[in-house]
Amino acid sequence: SKINADHNYFVYIITNKNKTYFSVTNNLVDRLYYHNNPEAHSKSFSHKYKCKYLIYYEHFTDVETAINREKQLKKWNRAKKEFLINLQNPNWNFLNDKI
Repeated sequence: SKINADHNYFVYIITNKNKTYFSVTNNLVDRLYYHNNPEAHSKSFSHKYKCKYLIYYEHFTDVETAINREKQLKKWNRAKKEFLINLQNPNWNFLNDKI
């Protein structure tokens, strides 16, 4: 697929301080709003475990690259995931307000 400068995709990690949730989206602001304001009867993992604090994200211009990166990260063990987060966000600050 062609790279289009108008295309923005984000692989991101949100947490509830105990569990982490990985996903990919083309609109990080809207997706964070959804995680923080889920529908009352949502059965999503992020809602069930109250994962809503953004601690890591990567930006891509190609959707296939973003999806492949998400799949790669989901296979990693916890230590490797934590190492990745620590590289970009060593204090595990919540980045929601910076987006």
